Amino acid sequence: MPKNFKGILQAHHSALSVAHRLIDVAVIVVCSCLLAWLDGRLDTSETWSLVLASVLLFHWFSEYHQLYVSWRGERVWRELLRVFNYWSLTFMCVMLLDYLLIKPPVLLGHGEMSWYALVLMLLCGYRLLIRSVLQTLRRHGHNTRTVAIVGTGQIGERLAHSITSAPWMGLRLLGFYDDQPQQMDLDGRIPVLGDLERLVDDARAGLIDKVYITLAMSCEPSLCALVKGLSDTTASVYLIPDVFMFDLLHARSESINGLTSISLVDTPMDGSSCLVKRFEDITVASVILLLIALPMLLIALGIKLTSPGPVLFRQTRYGLDGRPIMVWKFRSMSVQENGAQVLQASRNDVRVTRFGGFLRRTSLDELPQFLNVIKGDMSIVGPRPHAVAHNEQYRKQVSGYMLRHKVKPGITGWAQVNGWRGETTTLDKMQKRIEFDLEYIEQWSVWLDLKIIALTLFKGFIHKNAF
Repeated sequence: MPKNFKGILQAHHSALSVAHRLIDVAVIVVCSCLLAWLDGRLDTSETWSLVLASVLLFHWFSEYHQLYVSWRGERVWRELLRVFNYWSLTFMCVMLLDYLLIKPPVLLGHGEMSWYALVLMLLCGYRLLIRSVLQTLRRHGHNTRTVAIVGTGQIGERLAHSITSAPWMGLRLLGFYDDQPQQMDLDGRIPVLGDLERLVDDARAGLIDKVYITLAMSCEPSLCALVKGLSDTTASVYLIPDVFMFDLLHARSESINGLTSISLVDTPMDGSSCLVKRFEDITVASVILLLIALPMLLIALGIKLTSPGPVLFRQTRYGLDGRPIMVWKFRSMSVQENGAQVLQASRNDVRVTRFGGFLRRTSLDELPQFLNVIKGDMSIVGPRPHAVAHNEQYRKQVSGYMLRHKVKPGITGWAQVNGWRGETTTLDKMQKRIEFDLEYIEQWSVWLDLKIIALTLFKGFIHKNAF
């Protein structure tokens, strides 16, 4: 193997990605200088230090999380969401540096929100403009690519649907190539043009710009021969492995000393995402605890006056990566079950005290869990933690059940605001809850967390299934 071997997957850097980098730097610097000049602070070393920090931080976040890869095949809102996340994180870091290191803090003459909004608007705005121009060119036949799909299986069919339903990508699907064509649900709109030898001939003739290989892993001999043949053409070749037919959870690539691996199951809480999530949890939980301190004292008094026993109840649950944690709740029952057998609360359950029933219906019994959030065992938003006995029961019955522990458990979650809370009397109900939990992990973002928090405030506290 040659010494300069760099692995099987490398990020694609086009001229447009280089332009994006340069424009991003220019936008941050120009906006910063403009507002500093208007405020009379352009010539201060503190201002320039913060400008440099903002450029370096935004560039680092963007490079680390691959903002500058090709976005040709992605919806524009995904790109803009990343820009928002990375610039918001940069802004918070610069604000913190200004507060801690510069006395007194002078972030652009206290016009920090104007600076944040102006830079964000321009970073997103010019990307929208470029997208609009490129889409116009592609509609008129410019900046398009002719593509071919190798393989008429399920992956090839899905890829064809993706390409034909998104003309804004500028990809013109020529047809399929396969030695053993299969029947596909494409209404004959896209033809099968021939076998793999015909594909190589067409590529050599310059008829194809990109080839997407969707053959199964079992077709290794054919794959090797095909790639060798296409290496004698000018076509770009892409492999879509059939691992993507699995139910992947937050799949991504990871480099191991230059060799790239593709994760089938992973957590979104990695790198800066973990820091953002923790910052969100500490900030929100601290504010809420200040607001609910007096109500918690009144609830504790109500529990003491209405039934014998402790105010708080601790129960072992599974936390991040399936590690056991102790979850706090206000006691709502006359018994405290925490063993191998835990009976879920049901309607008219005799174990629930009268005051405890009110706490459970309004979810006020969950308030002590904000202390778990501060401690770091839980998050504000995430899959609800189940009793260990229920985990051991359902992990054998529900496929993918334990994957919900790839993130910290939450006080509220995507399943709960969609109505899947309370007693799970049937296996179907638990399966539905797990579906929403895994969807949350796959789609996680700060915006989704804020959406769930807002929905919880409006409809998540009181529910017909809470008893």
